[in-house]
Amino acid sequence: MESFGDLIAADDVLFFVNAAITATGQREFHSDEGAQQLSLDFLHAYMLGNYRDLYAGVLALDINDHNAALIIRRLLETAAEAIADQRRSEGRLIAGRLALLPPQRVYGLFRSLRRSGVNNRRTRALLRDWLSARPDLALDAVKYRSGLKQALRHTHLAPGDAEVGTFLFAPQSSAHYDTPILETWRRAHYEQTAVYELPYTVAEGFAAKHGIPRGVFLERIAPRLTRVERLRLQQTARQHGPAAMEAIGTDLSRMPLTRLAGYVLSLPAAERVSRREELTGALRTAAARVAGRHRGRWGQVTAVLDDSFSSYGSGVKRQRPLVVALACHYLLEALAGRYTGLWTSGRGDALLAHPVGPTPLGERILDALSTAPERLVIVSDGWDNAPPGLAGEVLRVWRTRLDPDRRTSVVHLNPVYDATGFDVRRLSSSVPTAGIRDAEDLPALVEIAQFAEGRTGLAELRTYLDARAAQLPPIPQRPAERSPR
Repeated sequence: MESFGDLIAADDVLFFVNAAITATGQREFHSDEGAQQLSLDFLHAYMLGNYRDLYAGVLALDINDHNAALIIRRLLETAAEAIADQRRSEGRLIAGRLALLPPQRVYGLFRSLRRSGVNNRRTRALLRDWLSARPDLALDAVKYRSGLKQALRHTHLAPGDAEVGTFLFAPQSSAHYDTPILETWRRAHYEQTAVYELPYTVAEGFAAKHGIPRGVFLERIAPRLTRVERLRLQQTARQHGPAAMEAIGTDLSRMPLTRLAGYVLSLPAAERVSRREELTGALRTAAARVAGRHRGRWGQVTAVLDDSFSSYGSGVKRQRPLVVALACHYLLEALAGRYTGLWTSGRGDALLAHPVGPTPLGERILDALSTAPERLVIVSDGWDNAPPGLAGEVLRVWRTRLDPDRRTSVVHLNPVYDATGFDVRRLSSSVPTAGIRDAEDLPALVEIAQFAEGRTGLAELRTYLDARAAQLPPIPQRPAERSPR
């Protein structure tokens, strides 16, 4: 039997996981940037000081990149406080998580470690092994030159390739590079044709230097664009005429579900209507891809989806809560054998969703329970205000009086971190609440909800974290030569 301290620890970890999934330190609808950052910093300090092992173990979960980088930084900054076993397990977790982070995030992490003066042996080994696993370090040198250069200089490592080293530290000293991407970069300083052979983010600067018209640049750089870049440039291309639009194009059916939902909601309502078949088809294809082998196996599912005014989010996270709700709508439709989606506004056309009105969650939950679902999923920021507290009371009565045997599984997924409560806002103590960042994480979050319901304790939670840690990609160990600098 677990002690009271174990139960507290399990609860604290789940508390932190919700924050690490949803919080990014940016302004939200109900709190400003300063409050978000202060609240998040406190949670990280609390977890590191009280549960170092569990704090590191959270790296194996589907937390957002911002918090993953914060955890890694704090673990490396306090490496002297860890015992030998902790250093070994933390090293594996950090290396595995670094392999999943976008390269610009990793370089930003090592830049922050440089500012903090962290340059211990473990930090140098982690960077060495991460760099040795990069598929094309020359490409990194071109795209992330400043970050790579600072990281190597701080940790006293050499890139292993002499040309890359020359490019980073004395780029103008070579009249020719044998590495194609480096030679293309050199030529792009005086040849406009070379600009279009570079990655978009690098070519953009050269296009401005050469005074290339934006429309012409977009047409000619189109073959070099990634899927995400194509999606991001749709509106810009539209402003520069049909030729640019045709060149940019994009296969929406291949886009990630949550990112695609964000694109759809960025379009004017009239365009969504005119492209209804295309957009709906793309969303359903993306949702089916996420559902995978679970497609159609969740039985009868009803969702309550929040499209109230607060789902606008903020200027820096515009419509993010609504984006997550829309993506969850299509994913739950794919997972369910029979599906009903209920929006708080009462509207029935998901494609035309937009932030509007109060949040009558209680009424919609009553409507949802009347469908007798096997699973009820609520996607909301938890600010139930029409009338306040009705949702919590409905769920309490349902759990204690009408469905004590839990024939209906209920879970609340919240995409917004509540800075004042140090957690995502909950509707009821009788219903598990989990933070959600991307709809793609929904199946795993429903699995994690069993811990939040109190059905399992610290031992099971540790086992779950260990199992997730085993799924992290390994980093190949390959020594790198020391820099002569």
